[in-house]
Amino acid sequence: MPSFEDRTDFENADKGYLGTTSQSTITDASGRTVWNFDAYTFLDGACPDTANPSLWRQSQLTAKHGLYQVAAGVYQVRGFDLSNISFIEGDTGVIVVDPLLSGECAEAALALYREHRGDRAVTAVIYSHSHADHFGGVRGVVPDGAVIPIIAPAGFLENAVAENVYAGAAMNRRAVFMYGAELPKGPDGHIGAGLGQTTSTGTISLIEPNLPITGTGQEEVVDGVRIVFQLTPGTEAPSEMNFAFPDRRALCMAENATHNLHNVLTLRGALVRDPHLWARYLTEAIELFAAGADVLFASHHWPTWGTAELTGFLSEQRDLYAYLHDQTLRMLNQGYTGVEIAEMIQMPPALERAWHTHGYYGSVSHNVKAIYQRYMGWFDGNPAHLWELPPAESAARHVEIMGGADAILPKARAAVDAGEMRWATQLLNYVVFADPGSTEAREMLAGVYDKLGHGSENGTWRNFYLQGAAELRGNKPSISLDSASPDVVRALGIDQVFDSIAIRIDAPRAWDTRLTIDWNFTDLKEEVRLSLANGVLTQTRSHDGTSADLVLTLTKPQLLGLVATGDLGGIRSDGDSGALTTLMGLLDDVDHNFDIVTP
Repeated sequence: MPSFEDRTDFENADKGYLGTTSQSTITDASGRTVWNFDAYTFLDGACPDTANPSLWRQSQLTAKHGLYQVAAGVYQVRGFDLSNISFIEGDTGVIVVDPLLSGECAEAALALYREHRGDRAVTAVIYSHSHADHFGGVRGVVPDGAVIPIIAPAGFLENAVAENVYAGAAMNRRAVFMYGAELPKGPDGHIGAGLGQTTSTGTISLIEPNLPITGTGQEEVVDGVRIVFQLTPGTEAPSEMNFAFPDRRALCMAENATHNLHNVLTLRGALVRDPHLWARYLTEAIELFAAGADVLFASHHWPTWGTAELTGFLSEQRDLYAYLHDQTLRMLNQGYTGVEIAEMIQMPPALERAWHTHGYYGSVSHNVKAIYQRYMGWFDGNPAHLWELPPAESAARHVEIMGGADAILPKARAAVDAGEMRWATQLLNYVVFADPGSTEAREMLAGVYDKLGHGSENGTWRNFYLQGAAELRGNKPSISLDSASPDVVRALGIDQVFDSIAIRIDAPRAWDTRLTIDWNFTDLKEEVRLSLANGVLTQTRSHDGTSADLVLTLTKPQLLGLVATGDLGGIRSDGDSGALTTLMGLLDDVDHNFDIVTP
């Protein structure tokens, strides 16, 4: 364990501080609070027994907010959202890097920057990667109608919109647990998420990139500022890049090297990332940029100053992901499963002694399981696990064979008294899934979740446990964040729009339905045929010349309006309009607030 006496991170987090906002909150146009600066003032106190001291320390660091100078002409506003927004001063204005999640927060951050540095125009925007907390606030910094370079890595738009639409509803529901935004802020409640405090709840937007970065080593001069890029696809995001400002001797590592162990598979859900590739790109970043940099900053947390210090930081981050990858594979090939490896793996003492390698956001445990999943899938090879009963039925059988809830609850209390929280969780979860109405079991399990959350070093684990406890007690929030915002939906390609329809087909109801619809897009000069058969909606750009049941002539905006409202207004329709009615009638509703801690 590193020393709590080491104050280097606090010194770095405070370095270059120029001031912060006088406002206690950021609100949207209706007056609703989307970010609360005062919510975390309790972190100024000593760590209570309801928090892990290491996570408390991390939250003290990430709760700091204000404008900071990073290097000559390089500034950051931190603590205005989950992520950081950076400002690179150019010849005529300022380049914005990663404009936060919400437009309201990005606008407030820009106002703070201008308060200290003058009313400089935004002359370009850089998206470091395809996660919403790095592009969602863009309309808060780019005026309507402004035409400026919007720079992003290759594949950005496809990945940004796909993640937020295809599985967006499920991810947003689980994000409630992961980020804890709905939990009460306080020593026994929400204290942070490790990567930052939490997600803001304002307006998400997207402006399509117009200057793609297509290769490592690509150099652009933007508003007089020279920038050298390194593409890192498949690391922390499917589309991501690091970049250096060689004339400022400053290096931005996006979200590939931050002051914690990141996720190989985020708990809200995502594609499994490649830690082997991640480590290789960190090695490449050292080779490309480290010697020419005096400061390293990122899209989260605080900078690292000094060439030797930032090189050491990158090397340890590289070793962290390489070690987890290689050791998981070593033990996997000895026959151990992901669950077993997660219990067995031991981290090197040198990495344990570094604060920035600790699992405040990702964790060794769930990252190891993710690496196993990447190579071996969900199945551990044991036939007993090939076709298990689903959770509610399995729970009912377990409860019955153990003598019923009345016999289990005393055993669960004994496990709690003995400090065996993981076993108590399993026992009580059986009872809750067998009888969701058991208030005694729900409250006892909620109490166990409280204890597990309060002891967790990992911010997202703490939030999952505490949100689970809240929902067991009947405090289930409505979803306040919709990542599939109008801008994101407008950015969908035609194929992605039709994909989003296909994944909503209620296939059993559609098994015996056959229909074909041709879509002629006058604005895109494209023709697409949708064919429904066997419960599968297929799209093709060419077909055998047979007639469709219905031919629609329209524009892409009209398609988006049709999907949203079912309105054919302005769309030319030839053939059987009942085919469209049938198709739309087969779409399943999306449940944005499904149950998680109960069946």
